[in-house]
Parts: sequence; structure tokens; C-alpha cells
Amino acid sequence: MASIFNASNSLFLCLILVSISQFLVINCTEFRVGGRNGWVVPTSKDSDEMYNQWASQNRFKIDDTIHFKYDKDSVMMVSEGEYEKCKSDRPLFFENNGNTTYKFERPGMFYFISGVSGHCTRGQKMVIKVLDIEPIIAQSPQSANETASIAHSKATQMDAISVTVFTLFVLSFIGMVYV
Repeated sequence: MASIFNASNSLFLCLILVSISQFLVINCTEFRVGGRNGWVVPTSKDSDEMYNQWASQNRFKIDDTIHFKYDKDSVMMVSEGEYEKCKSDRPLFFENNGNTTYKFERPGMFYFISGVSGHCTRGQKMVIKVLDIEPIIAQSPQSANETASIAHSKATQMDAISVTVFTLFVLSFIGMVYV
């Protein structure tokens, strides 16, 4: 009887540790820059801040990624001064393959501009602030095109939590039976 009790206790402890580890998983998000339109030159005169408005509607954290989708253009990450001038001879990051993904590995301010002459001055530029926050389960509201993805993610997390709680309940009951 004692060996069954020790095995139950060990199994119970392992399941508790696995359950706790689910809360420590970092939730990363991939954002599509500009939503449905992607990384394009803004068309209207009042859209100089189009990408900054998009960025302000999202919450970025370490390990999140941003995805730039574009045709015949490029993406450059630059210093704040280069962002203001809309020009960089030595960008911190550059790609022009039409399908660029950038991963945030630190908190802070990130400045992006188009590398095509004239595009930045017409509003194709963006500042993103990456927060230094602890991993969280519930995410803040995101842009409309990401809401469904987040809802699915939350439902999956709730399913995992429900299964864990149920498993712990069953194991607790089994442990009480053998005591």
C-alpha cells in the first residue's frame, strides 16, 4: 500500500510541475505590418501616420515578430535620426525580398522605413515600441485581422488549463483513496 501511495504522490507532483510550466510558456505573436494592405506607400495625403497608427493599436513584446509583405520595395530598420531624415546609408537591418520577417529580441524603440527613394517621405515609415513585460496568458486587444487568431489561442489555452485542472482533481481523488 505504501508503494502505491508514493507512486501517486510522485505522479501528482509531476503533474503539478507540468501544469505550472504551462503558465510560463511565452506567447509570441506574428503581426502583419499594415494589416491587409501590407507594406505599401500610403495613398492619401492624411496618411503620413498610417503605419504609426497601426503600430499604436498593437502591443509588441520580446519574441514577437512583424511580417512585411510588399512588391518592388524594401524594409530598413534605422536609427531615430535616420527615421526623421527618411534616409540611411547604413541601416541596422535591410531586406528587399518582398516577404520580410523581423523578430524583436529586446525591448525598446524600433524605427522602420522603406528603402525606396521617396516612399518614406510619403509616409511609408513606422515606429514600434517593444515592451519589456513578463509573459502573460491573456493578450491585449490587437488589430481586427488578428482578433480571430488571438481568440483561437485563448480557447486553446483555456482547454489546456481545463484539462490540467481536471487531471489534478482526478489525481487528488486517487491520492485520497490510497491514503
